[in-house]
Amino acid sequence: MTVRFSPSAPPGEAGARRAAVRPVVVGRTAALAVAGLVLVLMALVIVRLPWAGDLGVHAATVQRLRHSPLDPGDPLVDADTPSPYYSPWTLLLGAVARVSGLSVFVVLRLAAVAGLALLVTGVWRYVRTLSAHRAAPALALLSLLLLWGTTPMLWSGFPGLHSLALTVSYPSTFALGLAFHFWAWLAGALRRGAGWPVWLALGALWGVILLCHQFSGVVATVGAAATVLAAGRARRVVWPRLGAGVVTGVVVLWVWPYYDFFALFGAAGGGLDAVHRGLYGHPVARYGLVPLGVAALVPRGRRDRWDPLVLFAGLAVAVVGAGWVSGHYAWGRALPAVVIPAQLAVVLEAVGAGRRRLRAGWAVLLAGGLLVGGWGQAGALGYVVPRGALPEVVEGRYRPPWAGYHWITPWVRYGDVVMAEGRAARQVPAYGAYTVAPGYPGFFLADEERRGAVTGVYFGERTPASVRRGIEREYGVRWVVDGGGVLRDAGLREVARGPEGQVLYAVR
Repeated sequence: MTVRFSPSAPPGEAGARRAAVRPVVVGRTAALAVAGLVLVLMALVIVRLPWAGDLGVHAATVQRLRHSPLDPGDPLVDADTPSPYYSPWTLLLGAVARVSGLSVFVVLRLAAVAGLALLVTGVWRYVRTLSAHRAAPALALLSLLLLWGTTPMLWSGFPGLHSLALTVSYPSTFALGLAFHFWAWLAGALRRGAGWPVWLALGALWGVILLCHQFSGVVATVGAAATVLAAGRARRVVWPRLGAGVVTGVVVLWVWPYYDFFALFGAAGGGLDAVHRGLYGHPVARYGLVPLGVAALVPRGRRDRWDPLVLFAGLAVAVVGAGWVSGHYAWGRALPAVVIPAQLAVVLEAVGAGRRRLRAGWAVLLAGGLLVGGWGQAGALGYVVPRGALPEVVEGRYRPPWAGYHWITPWVRYGDVVMAEGRAARQVPAYGAYTVAPGYPGFFLADEERRGAVTGVYFGERTPASVRRGIEREYGVRWVVDGGGVLRDAGLREVARGPEGQVLYAVR
């Protein structure tokens, strides 16, 4: 923002202008500084790559694509089935690992850098379509990371700071970053009246986002629909070109060879809904600061009922609310589409509301919300600061990452089948081995339920040795990871001991 003063301007007027612009410059500098510190924190997190949640399945996916890019099979179990984890993004990561010879975990760190860069630049571009204020993008980034609640929501596709520290290498971060770029590009295309090539490219990008992370693709779709509706009020949307873009996206989804995207609608069922029911729980602790953004949407809606953020939030509330009412709790994964426009709205009110006092009021509320939200996300500091150096109250918010299973790799080779359950089943495939039962839902795995039942039988205390030998033969089991270290079976030979009393057995 450049302000020039006329030599003939009265001294009092020039001074008033300088006084008015000084808070803007200070605010922008402070926002950039704090956002920069947060990004430094995220860079240090990427170096460590803390393991909790779904890192195992994404590492396993890259492993399979690295070794067999054309026919990888199921990423978790030794079965020739498709998988929705095989996306354009993971295919590219598998190619990088195959060509470079880098380990999968190094490639995932590169994926984290790319995902974070896409997210930051996407937020910057999208916010620029909503406000010309130079502090808005940095404040928007801070709002997206911190303005959640007092308890962090740790789930992929939910870009709170603590959640992002654990999921920055996931396809969900990459897809959400693409979504922000997609919205910015779409808004520009509607404003300029772009030609056919742009609309076809937008459609292809929409399809890629849906393939890379289906839930973030839903968020992207809701945001795109709001952008189109808002533009339709101001000018006539070129519906044939928009339709061509939609058809292009559908074609991209249809021709993707690694899994049938449209079959996911039938594959998702009660199991997936049960997993996601928790998304609707503890709303005050998890989303307690979001009402501040909702309050900011109200004046925006009064000024313009076709405001894109108001439409964005309204459509998302309809989707998430329908999921709650119908019991399809997996629809709760669209909650970021409710939160994001609210988070952006409070920033835009703080930098662009009508009167100066009104802007100052919103700025104070935003600053307070960011401080409270930062406290709620403080546990992320534990991933880069030694626990002993953290204040006790902050250490209590830290979630220790998992130890991993590097200790089995001197014996277990790529493609070996390991009998494991619980956390071990979620981590072992990251090192190239298979498990009998998948640690994550196998959407196209026909015998998933039986595999889970068989694993439970195998680890049963009273299961006869003859039954275990039959299971080992049926699934080609070569190794067993006993999480409690209490399995007693003459047909197993102890090979190594790991953290928390775990034992690796070789099948005799």
